[in-house]
Amino acid sequence: MTHNVNEIDLVIGLVSISDRASGGVYQDQGIPALEDWLKSAITTAYRVETRLIPDDRATIEATLVELADTVGCHLVLTTGGTGPARRDVTPEATLAVASKELPGFGEQMRQISLRFVPTAILSRQVAVIRESADHACLIMNLPGQPKSIKETLEGVKDADGKQVVAGIFAAVPYCIDLIGGPYIETDPAVCQAFRPKSAVRPAPAPLKI
Repeated sequence: MTHNVNEIDLVIGLVSISDRASGGVYQDQGIPALEDWLKSAITTAYRVETRLIPDDRATIEATLVELADTVGCHLVLTTGGTGPARRDVTPEATLAVASKELPGFGEQMRQISLRFVPTAILSRQVAVIRESADHACLIMNLPGQPKSIKETLEGVKDADGKQVVAGIFAAVPYCIDLIGGPYIETDPAVCQAFRPKSAVRPAPAPLKI
């Protein structure tokens, strides 16, 4: 399959899953929160594809497949639909389109949230890789609240700005490396991307004027 993006371009899909927001009952907060955080954290050039959809498993699956296989996203972040309610089917839809599951992401997300609320154990977020013949995409389920989205991605810091609990995004750039995606760089003041020394690329030399 040929994608409509240059192989060096980073493409990120953002999917907000909510019956009421997609139906216009209230304004979606998930996608704006994700966009704001990504702008603060990623220094690599990227473009975003957004989707606002209802809590419907077939729709979620079709959206994830479209973003990964047709749009050519390297990373897809979903928000909403990961609790125990009957309409919460985001994890099931995500696993249904997956080639591989990455349990560590979900485990860490719950560890972060448990520092704030005991009901974090009700969250069922998952992260997976979806592979096709010539492309792979990392798909991660995030919480629905903007504050929780930021804490999950960035981690938890104390009053002095020292990180107390690592956020999940620190592992995302290296994961994208391993599945053949573009090299992602971040602002270490927001999120320090971690790579083994052998995988770190030297910073480009400054241009001489």
